[in-house]
Amino acid sequence: MQKHKGFTHLVKATGYSIKGLKQAVTETAFQHELIMAAVLIPLAFWLGENGVERALMIGSVLMVLVVELLNSAIESVVDRVGMEYHELSGRAKDLGSAAVTMALAIMAITWLLLIFG
Repeated sequence: MQKHKGFTHLVKATGYSIKGLKQAVTETAFQHELIMAAVLIPLAFWLGENGVERALMIGSVLMVLVVELLNSAIESVVDRVGMEYHELSGRAKDLGSAAVTMALAIMAITWLLLIFG
């Protein structure tokens, strides 16, 4: 298999990323988080008092989306291995879910501290 270089690599990588985002948009959790982002990101421009505050607010929202994408990737790999229950498969999925919960907690703490702190 020949590896792509330079501009061809960039084009291929962008295509893979777009394909992944299209797949993510079909998942309910990602849809909910996109709706949340559509509300919170514009709100960050209004509530943030300076560029740093806006960057922290927006960055924490985007981090939730990134972690959800990684969680979905983990779930896809686990499902690829097999649909029957296995303790390690369950652990992998639970850890991915916990990561999303932690990202949501970081986002909530960031917003609360910047708004009320």
